[in-house]
Amino acid sequence: MKQSEIKNLSVAELQVQLGQLKKAYAELKSAHAISPIANPLQIRSARRVIARVATELSKRELQ
Repeated sequence: MKQSEIKNLSVAELQVQLGQLKKAYAELKSAHAISPIANPLQIRSARRVIARVATELSKRELQ
């Protein structure tokens, strides 16, 4: 998810999206712990998208 897409979402949508992304990240981590996944860079990109969404949420709370 790109930053431009994140900026277009509402606060409620961002919170829902953040929950879904965290769940998907946890599933990726557990799948990788059991047996190595084909593309381990998915874990890094998922973590970065979570950070983007969380940053946008905190930025909106400060305004």
